[in-house]
Amino acid sequence: MDHTTLRALAGAAALTLLAGCGGGSADTATATTNANRLSAETVVSATAAAAAFGLTEDANFYTVDTGAGLVFKIRRTDNGVSTQSAGDIASMVYNGVQYQDQSRGSQLNSGFDYLYTGVSAVNVSATTVGSETIKITVQAGDLTHYYLARRGQANIYMGTYFTSEPSTLGLARFIVRVPIAVLPNGPTPSDIRNNTGAIESGDVFGMANGETRSKHYSNIRLKDWRYFGATGPGIGLWMVRDNNEGNSGGPFYRSLINQATSTNQELTYIINYGEGQTEAFRPGILNTYTMSFTGGGAPGALDTSWFAGMGMTGYVPASARGGVAGVGIGNRDSRYTYTVGFANATAQYWVDADAANGHFDSRGMIPGTYTMTIYKNELAVDSRSVTVTAGGVATLNTINIANDPSSTAALWRIGDWDGTPLEFINGARVSTMHPSDVRMASWTVPDYVIGASNAATGFPAYQWKDINNNTVIRFNLTADQIRNYTLRAGITVATAGGRPKIAVNNWSSPNPAASTQPKTRTLTVGIYRGNNTTFNFDIPASALVVGQNTVTLTAISGTTSTGWLSPGYSWDAVDMIPAP
Repeated sequence: MDHTTLRALAGAAALTLLAGCGGGSADTATATTNANRLSAETVVSATAAAAAFGLTEDANFYTVDTGAGLVFKIRRTDNGVSTQSAGDIASMVYNGVQYQDQSRGSQLNSGFDYLYTGVSAVNVSATTVGSETIKITVQAGDLTHYYLARRGQANIYMGTYFTSEPSTLGLARFIVRVPIAVLPNGPTPSDIRNNTGAIESGDVFGMANGETRSKHYSNIRLKDWRYFGATGPGIGLWMVRDNNEGNSGGPFYRSLINQATSTNQELTYIINYGEGQTEAFRPGILNTYTMSFTGGGAPGALDTSWFAGMGMTGYVPASARGGVAGVGIGNRDSRYTYTVGFANATAQYWVDADAANGHFDSRGMIPGTYTMTIYKNELAVDSRSVTVTAGGVATLNTINIANDPSSTAALWRIGDWDGTPLEFINGARVSTMHPSDVRMASWTVPDYVIGASNAATGFPAYQWKDINNNTVIRFNLTADQIRNYTLRAGITVATAGGRPKIAVNNWSSPNPAASTQPKTRTLTVGIYRGNNTTFNFDIPASALVVGQNTVTLTAISGTTSTGWLSPGYSWDAVDMIPAP
């Protein structure tokens, strides 16, 4: 391949990256720098591709040379080491540097030989597919995992398919383990180096300055990321997701993705995960994702259409998929983004509605009948059924939102009905640090005075039975305002059976039943979203007085856990509306 051809290929690739920036997020200077970097990297990559690409094997490993500066090895046999397994990535050498921890594998969960109770056998096979691609297949119990390579690309493409959930850990995640010295720069909230010890459950750590760190605090809402990763000298190592149709939890699901320790930078791709789980797992679907190596920059858009020819179990080609398109969404609140989610027992999808008119268009969906939910930020405000057919697009007329609680005029309201606690005290911090973190404002607040206090400084995002119980709201009524009311207390998630009970002056409400929520920790591991629930309390006119009235919100539960793990919940909004 001559240099003129190489330069042409590099230029085309640079243009592709620039077109994929989207949203105007990079200015011209940055875009030019990225283009020049990609141009240089593409020349090197194309030269390497011309020199070497292929699959070799020995008694212990399958070795893949991508022809793009990346050579990786997959372990073929059990070597008797507990932290390594047949099917692991055993080596990743990129531009001459080893990026795989040699004492442990990069692997699914804790190793392919430890996925299912009583199943330790792992079968690993490899083949070239045509002249441009390589496939390595790992079979362990009910799970099949694929490693794929394509000539001239410094990527390890992966696919995971299982007919039953891995039983030993009850979840499925691929963990990449890289020596910290060569990949030191990851997300700060999950960097636990130099910690002073665990402060909760062995996975949340304190720092000498009073800050907190945990792998849990690397979380991002699923809809907000296409890739995540870490960097080092001359390297960017990224995990790039597909449409995530086989996960559970929908567009707002958060789960750990990173941890930096004294020995390793760990990148964790969640296939499905049990923390804050709000719906059943989805087995029987192929989950694809990619590990991408760059010179430091973010990964460009990936073409995975060639997966169609790789013979992967569970692969559904574009021709066998369909979609849903909506003309628009009416009665929207212009302050919020609206997301349209689709879910059934097989798959999940989501798409943002157009800010101007609410138009939405979701393509590439596996055929079936889905529950379609429209979210105002993270709060469900409409739900209906829709059926997707292969090769077809179900077209829906304009949908007018009728179930937004904000549309009901309130005597007073604290917060926004949007399915999050972000507008309250510490709301912007709860997903990236422990509630005890020194950077948190005090969780204990003075009485909230309607007309004088505001949500951002006067009302806590979380309330616990053992930390900041009995939140007090004060408001005034005139004689003509005395009547029956309904107090609506909306929460986004609860832990340990926590739920609110109210008292109005000398009147107390009955104890409400607990809502259905995830059974795992949430409030202390960066998860504020579970099953949004609104508790309605009917307040009789006889409980109210002319002048100042007091509402007390009390967290109750029969559970005896204490401290930050005591019964509690995350607030969405609280308001008082005239009774029907």
